[in-house]
This record gives sequence, structure tokens and C-alpha cells, in this order.
Amino acid sequence: MSGLLEPGAHRAADLTGDAAVAEALRTVEIAWLHSLAKTGAMEAADAGRAAEALARVRLDVDELARKTEDAGNPVVPLVTALRGALGDDRLAARVHRGLTSQDTLDTALVLLARDAFDRIGAELRTTADHLAALAERHRDDVMPGRTLTQYAVPVTFGLTAAQWLAGVLDAGGAVRDRRDRLPVQCGGAAGTLSLVAELGPDPVSTGRTFAAELGLRWPGLPWHTRRRPITDIGDALVGVCDALGVVATDVGVLGRPEIGEVHEGSSPGRGGSSTMPHKRNPVLSVLIRGAALQAPQLGAQLHLAAAQAVDQRPDGPWHAEWPALRRLLELVITATSQATELVQGLEVDTATMRAHADSAADRLLAERGTSGDPAGYLGAAGRFVDTVLDRHRR
Repeated sequence: MSGLLEPGAHRAADLTGDAAVAEALRTVEIAWLHSLAKTGAMEAADAGRAAEALARVRLDVDELARKTEDAGNPVVPLVTALRGALGDDRLAARVHRGLTSQDTLDTALVLLARDAFDRIGAELRTTADHLAALAERHRDDVMPGRTLTQYAVPVTFGLTAAQWLAGVLDAGGAVRDRRDRLPVQCGGAAGTLSLVAELGPDPVSTGRTFAAELGLRWPGLPWHTRRRPITDIGDALVGVCDALGVVATDVGVLGRPEIGEVHEGSSPGRGGSSTMPHKRNPVLSVLIRGAALQAPQLGAQLHLAAAQAVDQRPDGPWHAEWPALRRLLELVITATSQATELVQGLEVDTATMRAHADSAADRLLAERGTSGDPAGYLGAAGRFVDTVLDRHRR
């Protein structure tokens, strides 16, 4: 992605760009050599020499990209490049032997997802810390509650922030759970590991060792046509955008000039207009909201492809996953980074909140049937804030 039409994509480039993909593919191939050696399917000395040589190969990512069209996937030109750089035909023949392209690429994408989940999880934890501070600071600051765009009953900004925090904690939990269960892909040409069985005494042991080499889970059997591992990654990512989208949309609404209860923090050069010098656009909220509107369709693409994964390895649906998953990873890495900035710099105007609540007191207290101070009709709002804060501290 160039970034011109994906604002903020540079925040994710090191984890999702072509160079990252190529390195992940290389990592998988090196791990496979070590796994063959550890399970008696290859001489340890040969595996060590080959692995060291592969680690030194300079990969021409642009050339790999050009050759990917001819092969239909990037693994074929990558393996050709790695073998050609070895300078030893006997060792070169052992590179990738027993795997298939889908094993290498699926596992590489899982590695990319793991790195992305680590970055996303760290950003969500920081965002949660800032939201917790807002919830605690404004626990009892009254503001109008709004439902279906209209005044409802009094709430507090602390409760609003606590609801945002609960959503972020939920999303972070899903990311951690998915990250810890990421599987290796290892099935060979048609999911039987037949060639690996010819190379060594126990192909399943080789698969388990492969998973351990990469710090991934051994799934028990290949998942070439059972794409739940990929759709689960997508679902966790979409869930992050769901949670952040609520925060961004609320900030955008509450920051409208006619409401003015919160504002994005200012930053030099950010939020300006090409023609109206008075404007301070809520750029971070806008971009995060844009991400939240894109993510579900990308997740749906993964599910659509999963439903068409036929035979022992699919034709086309597998290929349709790659750009959707990479864009989703890029989108969520970017959105979580932007969300950290958004909540850290959020400006809260409690005086305006209180003025709105006081001016609309009759409507906000209509449910109770008597007039009075909106702060006297908050029910369990404070306790709900405390519940979320306790969860965050744990």
C-alpha cells in the first residue's frame, strides 16, 4: 500500500509490507530445514549449512513480486531464489522438500498475524490505560445521556469512558486468545505428508517439531481447506475495529460545534482544511471510523473464501484471502496506533457537559417524573465505572 489512499498505512509497513512477507516466508523455510534434521529426515550438518546460507540470501522483493504472477503465489519464486543462491545442488534439493506452497505461505501469514497481534495488543493496552484514567477522573461528571440521537436520562462521562474501556478490554482479550492459538500449516502436496514419510521415520513428529520451531501450535492435521484459523484471525481484527469505531464515532459526535463536549487534542499540522483556515478537523476519529467501516467487509471476504475452499487445496479462494488479510492487518495496526493518540490527547469539557445537562434537566428527568438536579438521578453509574476499572486493574 502506498499510503496516499490509506492514510496512516506507514504505521504498519514494517509488519505487513512485501519485505515482511518475504522475510516470513524465509523464516518458514529455514524452520522446516531444522525440523527435518531434528526428526531424522535430514542430516543435521546439511540442515545447518543450508539454513545459514538461506539466512544470508539477499531477497529482491520487487523481482519476487514480478515472478509471483507466473507461479500464482510468491512461494515458488522465493524457493527458486533460495535454492539458486545456495551454490550446492544437493543442498538446494532439500530446501522446501516435503512442503507445499500453501504450507509455507499460510504459515508465513500466521507469523505476520502474530507480529501484528503483538503490536495491536500493546496499543490496546496503552489505549485502555488512558481510557481508565478518563473514566476514573470523570467518574461523577454529569452529562446528558442520548439514545436514538435524543436526550434520555443523565449519565456521566466516566461511564461513557468506562463503556469504551470495556469494549477495548474485550477486543484485547480476543486478540490475546487468538494470538496464543495460532497454528502451523503442514500437510504437503495434498494434506497427507506423504513425501515427509519417505524422508524420515515419523512425518507427524516432523510437523510437531516444525510448529515448535516457529512457536506455533500443532493443529493435529493440516487445514488447507478448513480455513477457520484464518477467519478467526479476521474476526479478532474486526472486533478491534468495532470497539475503536464506537470510541471514534462518539468523539466525532460529541465534538461537533453544536455539542462541544469533547475535542481531539491538537497537533501541529493535523486537522487543517485546504480552504477553510478556521477548521480543526477530528482527523484521528475520522480515520479510525473509516477503518471500522472497512474491516467487516474484509473479514467477510475471508469467510466467503473459506466457504469455497474445495478439494484438498483450493483454486482461487485461497488466493482471495491474501490481500484481504493483509489489508485487514494493516488497517487494524494503523487504527490501534491512531486510537492511542486519540484517547491520550482527548480534551473533555465538563463545564459544557454540565451546562447541557442542566438546561435539559426537565427532559433528562422525565422518566422519574419530578424535576431536580440531574446528578441526583444516576442510578448505578458510578458502580458500573468501578466494575470496569477493577477489571482493567486485574
